[in-house]
Amino acid sequence: MTPTQNISLKPFHSFGCEVNAAYFTTIESSQSLESALDWCKQHNKPFLVLGSGSNMLFTKQVDALVLKMEIKGIQKTNETASAVYLSVGAGENWHHFVSYCVQKGWGGIENLSLIPGTVGAAPIQNIGAYGVEVKETIENITAYDTHNGEWVKLNKLDCDFGYRNSLFKKEKNRYIICKVDFCLQKQPKLRIDYGAIREVLHQKEIQNPSLEDVSNAVILIRTQKLPDPKKIGNAGSFFKNPTISKEQFEALKIKNDDIMAFPISDIAYKLAAGWLIEHCGWKGVKKGNIGCYEKQALVIVNYGNGTGQEILDFSKEIIQSVLEKFGVELEREVNIY
Repeated sequence: MTPTQNISLKPFHSFGCEVNAAYFTTIESSQSLESALDWCKQHNKPFLVLGSGSNMLFTKQVDALVLKMEIKGIQKTNETASAVYLSVGAGENWHHFVSYCVQKGWGGIENLSLIPGTVGAAPIQNIGAYGVEVKETIENITAYDTHNGEWVKLNKLDCDFGYRNSLFKKEKNRYIICKVDFCLQKQPKLRIDYGAIREVLHQKEIQNPSLEDVSNAVILIRTQKLPDPKKIGNAGSFFKNPTISKEQFEALKIKNDDIMAFPISDIAYKLAAGWLIEHCGWKGVKKGNIGCYEKQALVIVNYGNGTGQEILDFSKEIIQSVLEKFGVELEREVNIY
């Protein structure tokens, strides 16, 4: 394997910042991955796995071998009267995969329509939207364990999924995901209890929605409130929704009667990070090339020639202002390099 040298990563990440990688190669099979990792060992170079770069912020030049994941394929491995089992390459586009399943009538991931990224990146973040998380449909993950130099198959429990979290995020760079196995339902129970989805279905006078109806509703919602990364550089939601104690929530509620939150247990609440940011006055604010999106305060955007460091600095200002006003510390959802 001979990697390409000194290549611009601007086309390969959704913030669109100008940054170069010292070395770059595409991974199209398990064999090409092993070959690339052997090259890293021989040349004493680190590696960085990159899907579609939709959740990555580069703040400096990348002195590593970038492994652009391009393993493709959607294969049906088993089928029962109620379910279908699929093995999917990590390089498949996530939304294309969702659309494929919706068209086939296989349910479980329709609420995750239009989320940017690849199939292999979905478990790392345990992507979620509108009441659904990807962990609910994942059966197994095939990955290369770089610590032990061997291929492993990890089941759902092994993956240690949490809110926007997983084993793969906790043990960064240890496992390189190459294939994800899903179980989807033939007679799915649609998840339409989320307010925005109900509202769209009501507006369209759809009383008995199909998988496609739900998917289209999600696409409409996301299109209306989130910027298209092809037009404005962004990585979607930049911050996680913070979890706080019941006591802390009740104290905040006294001073902020309209605070957006929901209980996740008898002792904890999850706050809407977008509400916190907006009520600190950030929504629509622009500083130089960087700004807080005018339609959704959770989204930081690169309006032109902003650098990753400028975006990171802007996010620090938001974190500090929310901490000062509400006593809540926001955590970034985006991966920082």
